[in-house]
Amino acid sequence: MVKVLVAGDRGYIGAVLVPILREAGHTVDGLDLDLYAGCDLGPGPEEAGNRPRVDIRNVEPQDCAGYDAVICLAALSNDPVSHLNPAATYSINLDGTLRLGRAAKQAGVERFLFASSCSLYGAAGSEAVTEEAELFPVTPYGETKAMAEQQLALLADDSFSPTYLRNATAYGFSPRQRLDIVVNNLTAVAMTTGEVSLESDGSPWRPLVHVEDISRSFLAMLEAPRHLVHNEAFNIGRDEDNVQVRDIAEIVRQAIPNSKVSLAASAGPDLRDYRVDFSKLTSTFPELHLRWNVSAGVDELARAYTEFGLTYEDFVSSTYVRLRRVRELLDAGLIDDMLRLQPSASLPQSDS
Repeated sequence: MVKVLVAGDRGYIGAVLVPILREAGHTVDGLDLDLYAGCDLGPGPEEAGNRPRVDIRNVEPQDCAGYDAVICLAALSNDPVSHLNPAATYSINLDGTLRLGRAAKQAGVERFLFASSCSLYGAAGSEAVTEEAELFPVTPYGETKAMAEQQLALLADDSFSPTYLRNATAYGFSPRQRLDIVVNNLTAVAMTTGEVSLESDGSPWRPLVHVEDISRSFLAMLEAPRHLVHNEAFNIGRDEDNVQVRDIAEIVRQAIPNSKVSLAASAGPDLRDYRVDFSKLTSTFPELHLRWNVSAGVDELARAYTEFGLTYEDFVSSTYVRLRRVRELLDAGLIDDMLRLQPSASLPQSDS
């Protein structure tokens, strides 16, 4: 059993990861600004310690003291949000991550697991890329993940061991749900409008991975012998889940009765086009069998959307789309242009 601090425990992945860590017998506390308070589908995330809201850009070594490991999920995610204010994206995803890493190291924390992203491969094309591939990020989000990995590697030594989990595009149900990621979005729009609406021409390749399998990968690396993961990057996903966006749309169409695929009027090619090789993960962790495929994930999402009564009004609200939520908080003056929480601000629970 280890004592773990999860930065970003109130987010989409964190809400799934915290219970999995606890079920494995670990003690878990959280650290989060909680900009998405109330943006829940169902009961919401488990509590991860009674800690005040903390911006990772303000973390001090004492915030990390007493922990055996720090998991950094905290970030401004995803590509559309990162374009809203690239300076804020760099401030949070790069400067904030490095501040957390340095604080953890100064506090004597040995393990540091960083939620990176396969988006740092960017425009790699249809040839499956390994962890050794050259990086071609095409968005501020991908750029900050690549740079954070490079800078964290400079902190690695005999007493501080970072590991980089390059997650494929996540999907699946979480108590803090998101509808701005491709599988979750297409399933929701099919259920609420009857159309599987594509914003691109459907040709780009995407590697996909279920949020539960991401969480189980974090657990495996947390518990792994140090020499297997020290200063190493791992692509997180399954080879068979490298799919084209149009294939996802067809899976959703087949799963949702009476739905049909349509292209948006502005549909065109997407610069983000990459396939990923996951053989390093499977060879290093042969006992880690990722459980989910896209079809099963779509079925899970459809059940959750039905159980919790997802409506079209929910779909177009700020509740489950990070960019809309951030704009809502900006318009209300609750965060500034660098997405810092303003003094005495009381965050709304969402507009749904």
